[in-house]
Amino acid sequence: MDKSIPKTGIKGLKENWKNDLKAGFAVSLIALPLCLGIALASGVPPMAGLITAIIGGLIVSRIGGSFVTINGPAAGLIVITLGAAQDLGGAGAENDFLGYPHALGAILIGGIFIALLGIVKVGKFGDFFPSAAVHGMLAAIGIIIIIKQFYVALGIHADSNGVINQLIELPLHIIEFNHDAGIISLVSIVVLIIHPFIKLKAIKAIPAPMWVLILAIPLEKFLDVDHTLLVHLPEKVIDGITFPSFEKIGESAFWTAVLGVALVSGIESLLSAIAVDSQDPYERKTHLDKDLIGVGIGSSIAALIGGLPMIAEIVRSSANINNGAKTSWANFFHGSCLLLFLLIGSSVIELIPMSALATMLVYTGFRLASPKEFLHMLKIGKIQFLIFITTLIIVLFTDLLIGIASGIFLKLIISIINGTSLKNLFSSNLAIEKNGNQISIKPKGSLIFSNYISFKSKIEKLVKGSEKIELNFHEVNFIDHTFQTRLNALCKEFSSSGIEVNKVNMHELTSISNYPNAVLKRR
Repeated sequence: MDKSIPKTGIKGLKENWKNDLKAGFAVSLIALPLCLGIALASGVPPMAGLITAIIGGLIVSRIGGSFVTINGPAAGLIVITLGAAQDLGGAGAENDFLGYPHALGAILIGGIFIALLGIVKVGKFGDFFPSAAVHGMLAAIGIIIIIKQFYVALGIHADSNGVINQLIELPLHIIEFNHDAGIISLVSIVVLIIHPFIKLKAIKAIPAPMWVLILAIPLEKFLDVDHTLLVHLPEKVIDGITFPSFEKIGESAFWTAVLGVALVSGIESLLSAIAVDSQDPYERKTHLDKDLIGVGIGSSIAALIGGLPMIAEIVRSSANINNGAKTSWANFFHGSCLLLFLLIGSSVIELIPMSALATMLVYTGFRLASPKEFLHMLKIGKIQFLIFITTLIIVLFTDLLIGIASGIFLKLIISIINGTSLKNLFSSNLAIEKNGNQISIKPKGSLIFSNYISFKSKIEKLVKGSEKIELNFHEVNFIDHTFQTRLNALCKEFSSSGIEVNKVNMHELTSISNYPNAVLKRR
């Protein structure tokens, strides 16, 4: 291991506290408005988002398995929490947050399930989900956020809860938009769009979400915005603590929420941790099972005092790395700063217009469901695009769980159509020859997302003590995009460990498009 890799624990704190404090503070400036906005979009009080980020920083940073990830509420979980609050009594201030305590009960149990998944070591199943289905789910979440938060950004109210109905009703309500909210939203979106293109160090030093607040708060005072369109916090922090209710534990909606929190939080946390690891300049790898345990415990503790479910969040984690974070203490400092903001800055927070927060979420939703994402999936190949679109549409018309399950099922059907045997669906077929420190591995049949875990498990057992691996694809008939992407990452990991990896006879397979890692078929 490289001696320059930062130490962990107390030694890491002593060694890197200046870098981690700087990064944690910078991330807290991004997290503050996003946490407030995510909570409001989830149909719960704004303080709920801050509670989750604070718990994620102070507690999960100490027990999780990651190094530079930031834990907190995420846009991808808005749909789950909002749906739970709506189905269990009512979401939002207009419904007196009646479903909020019941949703907390579901989040608490969901967090326990996530921790149990880590305990039984299912972290490896982060490799199972086909990338097209996951991207379809995230794009659908982005569209849902855009539609629902567009109403808030313009200060108007929807007549129904369903996202499709809200989309249909939008033209009828848009003419009723609140002019003050509209002006603030316009300024906010302009700031978010132009900030990445500004080169001045003084401007770049402050993250775009904080610039939105810097401009929106005085603009709100100038316009004399109605107080009902501003963020509201309790007079005392202790008054904002809400305890979970289990009165509706016998209802199907409660357990649907539990399953949604556990599955979506688990999937997103695993995928986010893997994505953040790829950005870590020290190439450290998250202990995925330990991280699931940490996220699960963190979500349950947060729910115990009124918080949202949490994940390892990619955007904030990227900002953490870019600001020089060295260890998980940066996450701790991020949570500490947010706690300080809540304790001494509540009077300023209450000047924030909800339209500004909603605009940030509309922008976040657009990034999840941007036209580039659709073009990206189409360039990879028609198969990927079909799975992507199918997952997206089914999520919009049903829910996240049915949508992701549909994407997986469709992917399996396509794999069977392309010659994958039922036996080969979940198990890889490998012929192995070992000669001293060299290994020759000959996969047979199909290499697809659902048998990658089997493939990886067998390979990792073989490579111990090896110096060279040859992967011979002469008897392979079909390789899907997800398998190729993960295989390349695995080969890179081996190479960084000093193991030479050679792929032979891959030229015998034909790519269905010119895009890297597109589906390969035997001629």
